[in-house]
Amino acid sequence: MTAQRTPTVVDHEIVIVGAGFSGIGVAIMLRKAGFDDFLIVDDADGVGGTWHWNTYPGIAVDIPSFSYQYSFEQQHSWSRVYAPGRELKAYAEYCVGKYGLRPRIRFGTTIARADYDDTLHLWRLRTAAGTEITTRYMIGATGVLTRPKFPEIPGIERFRGLVMHTSRWDHGQDLTGKRVGIIGTGASAVQVIPEIAPGVEHLTVFQRTPIWCLPRPDRELPSPVRMLLRLPGGKVLTRLASQTFVELTFPLSAHYYGVVPISKLGERTGLAHLRSQVHDPVVREKLTPRYALGCKRPGFSNDYLATFNRDNVYLETEPITEITPGGIRTGGGDEHDIDVLILATGFKVMESGNMPTFDLHGSGGVRLEDWWDEHRLQAYEGVSVPGFPNFFSIIGPYGYNGSSYFALIEMQTRHILRVLRHARRQRATQVEVTAEANERFFREMLNRRGTQVFWQESCAVANSYYFDKNGDVPLKPMSTVEAAWRAGHFDLNDYRLSHLGDRAAPRQRGRRVGAR
Repeated sequence: MTAQRTPTVVDHEIVIVGAGFSGIGVAIMLRKAGFDDFLIVDDADGVGGTWHWNTYPGIAVDIPSFSYQYSFEQQHSWSRVYAPGRELKAYAEYCVGKYGLRPRIRFGTTIARADYDDTLHLWRLRTAAGTEITTRYMIGATGVLTRPKFPEIPGIERFRGLVMHTSRWDHGQDLTGKRVGIIGTGASAVQVIPEIAPGVEHLTVFQRTPIWCLPRPDRELPSPVRMLLRLPGGKVLTRLASQTFVELTFPLSAHYYGVVPISKLGERTGLAHLRSQVHDPVVREKLTPRYALGCKRPGFSNDYLATFNRDNVYLETEPITEITPGGIRTGGGDEHDIDVLILATGFKVMESGNMPTFDLHGSGGVRLEDWWDEHRLQAYEGVSVPGFPNFFSIIGPYGYNGSSYFALIEMQTRHILRVLRHARRQRATQVEVTAEANERFFREMLNRRGTQVFWQESCAVANSYYFDKNGDVPLKPMSTVEAAWRAGHFDLNDYRLSHLGDRAAPRQRGRRVGAR
């Protein structure tokens, strides 16, 4: 007989919001650490997050595959140095199956709102369907490249043709022989443009800001490398080489600009690549960035720039004034007739509605977005915010340093596990970072700006999503080695523990949560 539910019963000790690689990684590490009572919720119908939603032509990881994987679950079956998207999706499915996570995932579940219950020390999660899930701890693992950003251009609703965002690609549509316009020249556009250009009648690329495009050391993995990956220590060696490359190309060059002279070398490489790839000097000039490498996310491609040599590809740099029923009109007065409009306009990253993807209210009913509007985007080590007990983020402000997302996932989860173990040892029912610790961390992050590339004068024209509405860049300004060390050595006293009385303590399946 099932016991009647009461307000003192929680459904799960931990709820993870998001079944992408962040949610999968957190779940695996929780199980290894002995935290078995958790649920993963996701609004999709499959795992993978970014790699579930994004299936556009040419999609691939933009760092070497050896770094884009969990350190504890390294593969030797990647087909290329930069794995295509379908292999990342398959890797997500593999990890879910190997670690027995599928029964713990609830698909098609959109969290619309979360409220913290100060009296019972638990979170009440309200789904879009109107149901409630209660949990002691909540972990936000919704990522940043999941909520598509649509441009606010007059007339877009009147366009008579097909409109697609790259993150919601409709594979039932045939672009062969069509006049296509694509808005945006960011990382997604760099991959999709070379793939669709050969098959369309005409492709017009609408560029606001040129992207730094560097050659990509990509190729099919030869048999000797595959053999190396199977040998003892082979995966360690390839991952070390890959991690070093990743560290040089962003964390060190971006956070220590002018100190470590890697960016200038990268800029020379990018300009040489541009000169070798684009024949027309006028087009080449339009594709030349006017900002320092690192101000915004660069692209890595061996065929993007060369696509502009094609007779059926046109680069438009005049600003778009409106979208008409049959095309796009620019500031120069020209109207480009198109049949298909592709939006390569990226994602909501440092914006409202994405961090988190649901309405979150902490202690006293304070709304997280309102708190950030008042205090600027900030979170202690990118994980915790004062006033929001028992809530942790994987990709919070000042959590990501620009390395592999998998390095971030493992570091942030290590931080979270230290807190959860501490709370379990003390039989605490509530953990909250102190305002003093958060303020100290935030001051440190701001004080370390001096060596970052983002504060170079040229970055003002980069139109980078790294900058939030306050003009801050909430990336962690340090190397991956330092970030990893901090995840395992922060002062546990920076968190305040609280307890419920024995009678008031929420119970779960006949036991007191946190008393194990």
